[in-house]
Amino acid sequence: MSSGPPPNVAIDLDLLEKEIEANEQSRKQQTYTDLSGNIAGVTPPTRTRSQNFDPSADPDAEFDTLDEPVWDTIRRDLRLVGAKFARVLKPDQNKQLLRDWDLWGPLFICVLLSLLLQGGVGGPHFTEVFSITFFGSCIVTANTKLLGGTISIFQSICVLGYCLLPLAVAAIGCKFVAFSSSPSIKLTIKLVITAVGFGWAIFASMGFLAGSQPEKRRLLIIYPVVLFYFVVSWLTLSYAS
Repeated sequence: MSSGPPPNVAIDLDLLEKEIEANEQSRKQQTYTDLSGNIAGVTPPTRTRSQNFDPSADPDAEFDTLDEPVWDTIRRDLRLVGAKFARVLKPDQNKQLLRDWDLWGPLFICVLLSLLLQGGVGGPHFTEVFSITFFGSCIVTANTKLLGGTISIFQSICVLGYCLLPLAVAAIGCKFVAFSSSPSIKLTIKLVITAVGFGWAIFASMGFLAGSQPEKRRLLIIYPVVLFYFVVSWLTLSYAS
């Protein structure tokens, strides 16, 4: 049985390539048209930050800051630091300073005190004042933790550093008093200003730290705090001129 010649089939390669390319493009569009979505179809609760949002008014609020400008981030952090300064000057029972701790405020105060107290005849250097204020707060914090305090290390350093603000204000006041002509009047005014700053620093720090101290060992914890602020007050009285 003989078979005839095979049929002549003409294949248009250009047309075939165009069809394959069109099918591939269509498949990609169907696969990657919408990349947004959530795992298991669960939509997490999100909160967008409005232009009038005030983080210092609601510290528990959560908002997205990944796409905000750098200047907005700096301005928001400065506003939070300013709010904590205000709480030190006017202490209350709000524990925001413990809950939302940071070290920018204490660093600023340590640098400010070091600049105000450095120099002079027989006066301390910048690094000496900075070391006393910074490492002094670390030693007081270690004592608090060893005696059973429930506050964390960074929370304690934050509170002790922020509560140096009254003494920094006292140092600035003593700088202005130094222009007085009468030595006795100058010494009296400086003594009053420093004493007020010393008492205010202790009052503010105890307002924040009182609830985190064991009742039976409270005096052992308060004593190093008072000694720390007394040393800084003595430096302020002696060299802020």
